[in-house]
Amino acid sequence: MIPVLANTVLADDPLLSGHIDFGVLAIVLVKAGITLGITLLATMLMIWFERKVISDLQNRIGPNRAGPFGILQTLADGLKVLLKEDLIPDQSDKWVFRLAPILTMVPAFIVFGLIPLGGDFRDGNAGVVHIFGHDTTLQLADPGAGVLVILAMSSIAVYGVMLAGWSSGSKYPLLGSVRASAQMVSYEAALGLAVLAVVLTAGTLSVNGIVASQSTWGWNLWVTGLIPFVIFCLAATAELNRPPFDLVEAEQELVGSFQTEYSGFRFAIFYLAEFLNAITMAAIIVTLFLGGPNGPTPDVGPGWAWGFVWFFIKIVAILYVFVWTRASVPRVRYDQLMDLGWKLLIPAGLGWLLLLVALRVADAEGWGFAGMLATIAVGVTLALACGSVLVLANRIGRRNRQLEGVID
Repeated sequence: MIPVLANTVLADDPLLSGHIDFGVLAIVLVKAGITLGITLLATMLMIWFERKVISDLQNRIGPNRAGPFGILQTLADGLKVLLKEDLIPDQSDKWVFRLAPILTMVPAFIVFGLIPLGGDFRDGNAGVVHIFGHDTTLQLADPGAGVLVILAMSSIAVYGVMLAGWSSGSKYPLLGSVRASAQMVSYEAALGLAVLAVVLTAGTLSVNGIVASQSTWGWNLWVTGLIPFVIFCLAATAELNRPPFDLVEAEQELVGSFQTEYSGFRFAIFYLAEFLNAITMAAIIVTLFLGGPNGPTPDVGPGWAWGFVWFFIKIVAILYVFVWTRASVPRVRYDQLMDLGWKLLIPAGLGWLLLLVALRVADAEGWGFAGMLATIAVGVTLALACGSVLVLANRIGRRNRQLEGVID
């Protein structure tokens, strides 16, 4: 039973391709524990990192009391939250009220387990390392359809947000959860189109396979033409409810949004899930577009260890951009947020995906350089025509709403 389950769930991990003994099970358990420990530690450090970077950008000091450079401030805040009274509203659905925070945090842990954190991808090694007499990859799991699992887990997180607002028995959390669900669902489509461009380029749904396809500096950042990367980053920021797209927690009209009625440990879970999701999304961006652990490998120490270094550097760079954006870009209006998703990102993502498909067909049919140029010219012409029609339709719709007095 164990070999069958292993071959269906973790088929690409050589650790589980042969006989399953207690040594193999021990390595899997150790990998699971390390993954869980990394996510918890990274979440604590991310909160400190965001507070310190924003304070520097705003010419403030930030946390500097608890531990060196204030690095233990998050731990102190967490212990304080654990001592707070855990309230449950009388009119709430108590079982769903308790379940909702878990649904927002568990998917992020699962997704992080699919990310290759290191390994040697040179010369077709596919990130395989030799540890304790066994060959394995430096990720907890690598299902054959890992990209689909990532998209599915990001969709499940929407349920946690919606159930949190609905189960509270209060109108403000319900309105906030409806707004959050609409925002996350609308940007899920643009996110999926950007991921499809990566899958088309890599030719596989395996996360490890996507990283391996970028091993010779063929990063999807430029192989896909940069547009899917930009679309994915914008859609990811909106799906994470991070500024400038944090309309879910607009305190002017929605108080604390879907988590208004939460306190104590359950509020801490929502708080941690927000930062854990940011780390997980940064890891996905690095894996899909920036080569994952791939990078220059000096002849110092084991080659697979340098994968950890490059993966860490890339994640810190992406997280710094997230924090930088939060500190410098003002919040947009909700109608602007939805217009960006439905009227710009989704059409642009779909059009660029069709152009990439056309280029792949031209290459497969052997049309040559002239055929490629002709395909690009036709694609750009159609994109400009469709874009012009879309802009005209938006202007006509806005004018009609102005005439009807719906907007100023």
